[in-house]
Amino acid sequence: MFLRINRVCRTLQRFPSIFGGALRNNTTSAAKADPALKPRTIFSGIQPTGIPHLGNYLGALSNWVKIQNANPQDKHIFSVVGWHALTLPQNPKELAAARRDMFAILLAIGIDPKRSIIFHQDSNAMHTELAWILSCITPTGKLRRMTSWKTRLAQSRNANDESEVDESLLNAGLLTYPVLQAADILLYKATHVPVGEDQTQHLELSRDIADAFNRAFAPKFFPLPAALITPAKRILSLKDPTAKMSKSAPDAASRILFTDTAAQIAAKVRSAVTDSIASGVTFDPVARPGTSNLLAILAACAGEDVHAVAARCAGMSHGALKAEVAGAVEALVAGPRAEFARIRTDAGYLDQVAAEGAAAARELSARTMAQVRAKIGLT
Repeated sequence: MFLRINRVCRTLQRFPSIFGGALRNNTTSAAKADPALKPRTIFSGIQPTGIPHLGNYLGALSNWVKIQNANPQDKHIFSVVGWHALTLPQNPKELAAARRDMFAILLAIGIDPKRSIIFHQDSNAMHTELAWILSCITPTGKLRRMTSWKTRLAQSRNANDESEVDESLLNAGLLTYPVLQAADILLYKATHVPVGEDQTQHLELSRDIADAFNRAFAPKFFPLPAALITPAKRILSLKDPTAKMSKSAPDAASRILFTDTAAQIAAKVRSAVTDSIASGVTFDPVARPGTSNLLAILAACAGEDVHAVAARCAGMSHGALKAEVAGAVEALVAGPRAEFARIRTDAGYLDQVAAEGAAAARELSARTMAQVRAKIGLT
């Protein structure tokens, strides 16, 4: 539900096809408040796992900007969730750098601190306080049924090549981090959480936990957060178009990073897997996954329907298609990439925005925690 992986409205204006529009009532980035719409509180977070790739950028992060600009009545809260990163081993120096870089990236792609609260989750200890309280009403059986836990357990077994390996090899944080996710959301009494269609299980758990607290202590205290389904562009590996683009893939040429130069982007796209069919370009994800992936990337960068793009490119060679894809990707990321390069060196600005965001987050969450403590008897 939270991404593992911007300051300026002018960045949005450079790329209206990606960052324009909205997710509700077809409003635009210049949307005016609609008094008929009930204000929502929207929360989402992203882990500081390094520089995002094109799939992260097109599939999720751009939606945050659309959500932010959809309706000015909504409250938007975006967080770099450092505590979640600790469920896996981390090099402290690398984590500190990744934490700062991710914050700078969010500002660079258009998350505006004047419109949204943007902060480091680990700067607000009330997240972990509420997580402990919620963990005390969450059955471990629910946590063991989470797909994420089952996946980690299966990975552990495969790594040890022993079918009898059990969960004793995994840290407790991997089991309980969905409770921390629920705390992240409920601490701000969020009403909506942006998720892809494949990320709804954790949100369902958050709803279950909220409902359990409400039934035990105070009816309707926590809103049951609703899924804000966002349109996700599925971007596949340039080297293995049967798998999603991933930062963990061993071949660095399989992914385009947010910080790649124009030359690096062109080289990676040129080396992308296509197919041996020489007669034109068609969109057929089953028979021609590599070619179809390039068409999908081109369509996502241009903000067009992939079938329309395929029709326009039908007479192209693979070489010509790759050149067009590389150009479209560079046109999309050049502005935000330059903004990121500028922002990441401005430590004073980053620290100021982070501090102001953390103060705003703590002010909101302090109200919730005072009420929670009173409800459960810790006053």
